[in-house]
Amino acid sequence: MKTMRWMAAFCLAMSLGCAHAQNSGWIFAPAGDGNALPGTQKDHHASTLVELKNGDVLAAWFGGVKEGNPEQTIYGARLHRGLWSAPQVLAKTEKVASWNPVLFHTKDGRLWLYYKVGTKPSTWTGARKVSSDEGLSWSAEEKLPDGILGPIKDKPLVLKNGTIVSGSSVENGKWAVWIERSVDSGKSWTKYGPITIPENLDVPDAGAIAASAQTAPPPALAKESVTTKLYPPAKTTVGIIQPAVVQLGEHHLRIYARGHTKAARIAVADSYDDGVTWSQARYLDLPNPNSGIDAVRLKDGRVVLIFNHSYNTRTPLNLAVSAEGEHFTAFKTLEDGPGQYSYPAIIQAANGDLLMTYSWRRQTIKFVRVPLSEVPAK
Repeated sequence: MKTMRWMAAFCLAMSLGCAHAQNSGWIFAPAGDGNALPGTQKDHHASTLVELKNGDVLAAWFGGVKEGNPEQTIYGARLHRGLWSAPQVLAKTEKVASWNPVLFHTKDGRLWLYYKVGTKPSTWTGARKVSSDEGLSWSAEEKLPDGILGPIKDKPLVLKNGTIVSGSSVENGKWAVWIERSVDSGKSWTKYGPITIPENLDVPDAGAIAASAQTAPPPALAKESVTTKLYPPAKTTVGIIQPAVVQLGEHHLRIYARGHTKAARIAVADSYDDGVTWSQARYLDLPNPNSGIDAVRLKDGRVVLIFNHSYNTRTPLNLAVSAEGEHFTAFKTLEDGPGQYSYPAIIQAANGDLLMTYSWRRQTIKFVRVPLSEVPAK
């Protein structure tokens, strides 16, 4: 039955002209657009994507009338032969919001959808569904054990031996990163942490100091019909959240984390035993306006970050590459207009291309494909 729903949704999108036959563009037209599907919600955020075994791409995100509304739902759409299906409901919990979906395959080939349920991040609980047919149908919702939230925003790292290393975090008071690790494809979990940023390292540089003094966006980002919100550096060290996990060496893992701190920069921490023990965090020389990021290690060993290169606005949205995962060179600007372009997700496709999704002004989810040939050496 659910397989038929996906097929019907795909046909509906084609008949209404709402599927996009292109490598980059909106997954669906936003509410208010002349091509919007009936029932399209106003607010869409926190996307994830996975390449399926046949080369299709499945994306998911949460949508609703306003963030945190009890009707907030996890939606998904499938890219097949250059066309996106119409969005379909993947997960919905009655009378409470569903948040931050994450899609990934485990070593056994099954496709997982992890997500959060609750009124706000400080009271979230974890939930998941699994699919054995690449997302055409899904299991019933399963609650995660108490204290386990699942991958909080970004895809987990699945090691060659099948171990899942999942980046999690909490926002109850002080923010902190945790690592949730499973050696049995998610049947049981062990939690490690907290990973924090020491307050003595939280020193703002000139860019953060200037951003703290700003009271309005730069004139270039002022547009009457589009609001560019400021996210100034914190006045105190709140902490770090939403880590992306990559593998830099045989047993060397690294997280890249968003933070709400005085320094307003991306933080990293390292493990040299496949994610069992971790260093405390330190800063990279890249800014972060209290906004989600993601990272992927390419097959050739380079690391690509997708992030907002700003101390206080969620625009521009950039790509940067590093040969060793430490010193990054920006090489592509995906968005630089007014508004916000945020909460990105990034993977490398089987053919080497970079595949990305992100929130486009919170009105829709945008998909972008960048050929590997456009990524510089470092």
